[in-house]
Amino acid sequence: MLLKNGEKIAKVLSDGGVIAYVTDTVWGLGCLPDNEKAVKKIYEIKKREAQKPLILMSNEVYNLLDYVKPIPKTGQLLIKKYFPGALTVVTDKSEKTPDYITSGMQTVGIRVPDNEVFREICGVAPGHVLATTSANLSHQPSAKTYEQALANMSGLADLVIEDYGCIAKGLESTVVGVMNDELRIFRQGAIVVEL
Repeated sequence: MLLKNGEKIAKVLSDGGVIAYVTDTVWGLGCLPDNEKAVKKIYEIKKREAQKPLILMSNEVYNLLDYVKPIPKTGQLLIKKYFPGALTVVTDKSEKTPDYITSGMQTVGIRVPDNEVFREICGVAPGHVLATTSANLSHQPSAKTYEQALANMSGLADLVIEDYGCIAKGLESTVVGVMNDELRIFRQGAIVVEL
């Protein structure tokens, strides 16, 4: 266990707080997905356009399955091959995923980052799932280090968690849509997708 402040993280999240943390790609900013006030706070912090959805991340894919409809076979193959890792899979959301996370869209992105500190944060987070985006102001470069995340989020996020040496690689995740077994690449990032 690398985290020294698991109870504090759980309390901040339970109280509707927003946390900044390392992932395997870039630094993230997140909150509990069922707290609309906390999600709105993320949009305010980032000055993010309302039509840009957040994604859901966890330490284990099975924690995310309740938030999506049954994933098409192509999506399942991608998850098997690239999770945990720098791939976000966009698929049809279930009733459990609130519209305020998806900007009213019927799809949601899910991801399991390959980073030990992030895994531990999800392990202590109530429900083990975070609604998340990158820890920077909109249209600004993503934070790649603890120092950059602190500079970006100081006085804005309720907690910026150390990376304990599990650093971000600095390249955003690849975002792939899986609808009816068809693949669509929304953003080319750290992974070149091959099935």
